[in-house]
Amino acid sequence: MSDEFQRLFMMAEPEILSLNAQAALGAVREPERSQFSQLVRHFLERFFNHETASADGDAKSRLILIACATGIPGFIVALYLWPVYHQMFGGHPSFWMTVNHHFFFVIYSFVALGMITVFEWDMFFPDLLDIFVLTTLPIPDGRLFRARVAAISILIVGLLFDANFLAPLVLPAATDPPDMPRLVAGHVLAVLGSGLFSAAFILALQGVLLSVFGERLFRRLSLLLQGLSITVLLMLLFLFPVLSGAVPAFLKSGSTYVLCFPPFWFLGIYQRALEGPAALPIFSKLAQIGCVALLVTLSLAMLSYPIAYLRRVHRLIEGPGTLDTRAWVAKPLDKVLHATLIRPPVRRAVFHFITQTVMRVQRYRIYLVLYGGVGLSIVIATILRLTVVHGQVRMEISPDGMRAAIGVVAFWTIVGLRMAFVSPGNQQGSWVFRIVHGRPAHLKPAMQQLLAAKLWVFLMAAAVTFAACLGFRAIAPPELLTWPALASQSLIAAGMCLLLTDLFFLNVKIVAFTGQPAREQSNLALIVFKFFYFIPFAAWLPVVSEPWIEKSILHFAVAAAAIAAVHLALRWQHRDIIRIHCNLPDLEDDEEEFPMKLGLL
Repeated sequence: MSDEFQRLFMMAEPEILSLNAQAALGAVREPERSQFSQLVRHFLERFFNHETASADGDAKSRLILIACATGIPGFIVALYLWPVYHQMFGGHPSFWMTVNHHFFFVIYSFVALGMITVFEWDMFFPDLLDIFVLTTLPIPDGRLFRARVAAISILIVGLLFDANFLAPLVLPAATDPPDMPRLVAGHVLAVLGSGLFSAAFILALQGVLLSVFGERLFRRLSLLLQGLSITVLLMLLFLFPVLSGAVPAFLKSGSTYVLCFPPFWFLGIYQRALEGPAALPIFSKLAQIGCVALLVTLSLAMLSYPIAYLRRVHRLIEGPGTLDTRAWVAKPLDKVLHATLIRPPVRRAVFHFITQTVMRVQRYRIYLVLYGGVGLSIVIATILRLTVVHGQVRMEISPDGMRAAIGVVAFWTIVGLRMAFVSPGNQQGSWVFRIVHGRPAHLKPAMQQLLAAKLWVFLMAAAVTFAACLGFRAIAPPELLTWPALASQSLIAAGMCLLLTDLFFLNVKIVAFTGQPAREQSNLALIVFKFFYFIPFAAWLPVVSEPWIEKSILHFAVAAAAIAAVHLALRWQHRDIIRIHCNLPDLEDDEEEFPMKLGLL
């Protein structure tokens, strides 16, 4: 084997040079970059490392991991299509089945780009850091604007490529199309157009609202729009199995609703590019609407963004003004709580600290709104059913789905609050508890602090869950409107809020919003696995238990006693965990947590 071959194909150890040899090489010269390129790199960095993503600045690797993972679903689906198109005994999928396969890739690109754009919602326009730092440097305003636009363009194009580039690599071999170039062209045009339209629509929506209504009203509507956007996007993805069965009926009906549904536009582009003039007339019409809609949306985003950018800069320079976060309506409720549930001063202080932090810190409100959007989309997908009867699409409400939705609402509310409570960052308020009490060395003050957080979560989860139950009654079928059904739903809602709060806050040992960044990187796969494990159980339990509880008062009493027993057992276990935690010695900055957690000292 020649030396050249070894140098090409074998991994060589890095050569260790002496100090004299390193000095002879000269100083390392950084590549010269223009001011514009530096600004573009800075804005791209801000997309991956900002307060919403992570307060401790370690979000870049995680977001890059998530961005890379967005291409996996399309790739996996394309692989699983191989046995569908290569059946053992011959045969080929029907025309409408292949249309549904194409429809999935259009829906996925639409949802993926829309969700990432919503997540980066606040980073598309300048913030206080840009005003106080960048505008003081010798940088022309026009260059700042162009660099931000370039960074946004690079981000969207990169995400489009990332979410869609893997599937076309295996799709031709998996589906064995009669005309492979047309399939690849139709797939690329449809998924890129779908994702680009979704991202451009979010940008155009922001630009129009800022341009027309100004910064103050936009701030009031921002969280609501983010939550609704996440809900609609995820609802499209979760309802795809149901929606795909109704696609033929929808398209054959020629309804106005079909012409107003954006994913159908890009499905029309897919089929028109694949089949050419032989495509159904409805696909040609949808393709024309999609092309026009994409051009109009891009134009609207490009025209409104400069106006919105200027209005945002002027508003930041002038200052946002004062905002009164005191809730005068809550005063009577606070008096009742002070006299009953939060009588100890420590518990009262932590309870109101949580309330004020949630009201005033934008990052936590965004977290909760995003979680709420995901939960609402799951609830709608659980309740809603689409059926095709005599060629007509009908919408139905599932009684079992409505029962399961109660558990989903309670679960998702508590999980979202726990995530916000234990997230690191915004430690400005934690010094109060360290100075007044220090680290709780005794069980009683520690329990008072932690019970306040559990009480706050339980009351909030119960309020949201019971509000959802009342909303469900407006659309519930007759079998869920009886008094026994109402009693069982109320018991299950209260019980699940209580037990899920005990379960998810069992190992929480800190006051809410005062956590430190984790020393070890969390396992994202394990976190996702926990969600997939607990959500089916939370949805299954009400479906099984509610009909049984409705049968008699004795069953109701037994269920209530079981909930109380499990609650007491979890509370005693929580007390033991906190007692062990209080007895552990404090760690120094350079000490490892593992030996101290063994409890041997």
